[in-house]
Amino acid sequence: MTAKEILAQLEKMGSPSIKKVYKNHGAVEPFFGVKVGDMKTIVKQVKQNHQLALELYASGNSDAMYLAGLISSPKEMSKKELQSWMKGARWYMHSEYTIAWTTAESNFARELALEWISSDEELVASAGWSTYASYIQITPNEHFDKKELEALLKQIENGIAKAHNRVRYAMNGFLIMLGSQFEELQSKALDVAKNIGQVEVEMGGTSCAVPDAISYITKSVEKSGFGKKKKTAKC
Repeated sequence: MTAKEILAQLEKMGSPSIKKVYKNHGAVEPFFGVKVGDMKTIVKQVKQNHQLALELYASGNSDAMYLAGLISSPKEMSKKELQSWMKGARWYMHSEYTIAWTTAESNFARELALEWISSDEELVASAGWSTYASYIQITPNEHFDKKELEALLKQIENGIAKAHNRVRYAMNGFLIMLGSQFEELQSKALDVAKNIGQVEVEMGGTSCAVPDAISYITKSVEKSGFGKKKKTAKC
């Protein structure tokens, strides 16, 4: 399938009701309003396709840009291409999912995660925290610098209250991931969660809720133990 053919298929899959939901969450035109589950029928056909992913992302269509992340070939992505995707992100479904998942599996995961975390731009910083969280989810614990992780915990504790809306959400996700993966850092993660309290994030007037970090960490460890990794960051 070509990018043009996929865009035509996405248009047919579009739904006014889904489009309305996405708009409430911050989606930016142009887009058709395609359910992620429906997109996965295309993923099954094209599988990982580096060039096609680049073409879909470059189309500027929000649905196609999200789909690009599902079919991306992370190890083929250059640093320049990942940075270009970051510059082109239109809303959090791109920054926290498309870009974060692809970058987490690339050869530049930690480097770009830390670079983006330090940004004052909402989408960039949220991509940074989400990338690092996904990187933790798929990478053996021995590859991490515990002092760096502790410093990031402290950064969340000191800065989440003043952080941008989606950055708060991504920080909370990172906190949950770290506390669920590293036994030696769980108590510190729980202390940070207790100190910052329930994280408030504007969810576009929808009923979506922000996960409670203490509850999620505790349940995750009870269910799976520490350090259980996924093969891929993509969902």
